[in-house]
Amino acid sequence: MKRRRKQQSGFTLIELIVVVTIIGILAAVAVSNVRWAQTKARESALRHDLFEMRKSIDDYYADKQKYPQSLQTLQQEHYLRNIPKDPMTGKSDWEEVQNTPDPSDPNAVPTDPAASADNAAPGIYDLHSQAPGNGLDGTPYKSW
Repeated sequence: MKRRRKQQSGFTLIELIVVVTIIGILAAVAVSNVRWAQTKARESALRHDLFEMRKSIDDYYADKQKYPQSLQTLQQEHYLRNIPKDPMTGKSDWEEVQNTPDPSDPNAVPTDPAASADNAAPGIYDLHSQAPGNGLDGTPYKSW
């Protein structure tokens, strides 16, 4: 006569292996998404900082009809509270693009040689990041 086994509760080894494998796959996907999320957040902060600083340059130009000499000028004149750090490099090392008038441009405003030293200097009209490498969309950070 065969004895009937008691109903045993629990999981088989195969079931445990399948569950652990699924959890491992989900964990690997989550870790890779977190890594890209951090990069996306830094890039978003970089775009925002560049937008705000360029807007303050435009506001300065609209008020004074000249470009600021540096980012420090914008801070001193209260167009910026502080100069933000580049989120990609962690430093305040922005590349300032000087406004140099093109002499061959017929629409260029002639500079007055008798103008004061403040008006004679070209000033900055744009800035870029100094971060090396490319963004997630493939464009270099230096061209943002």
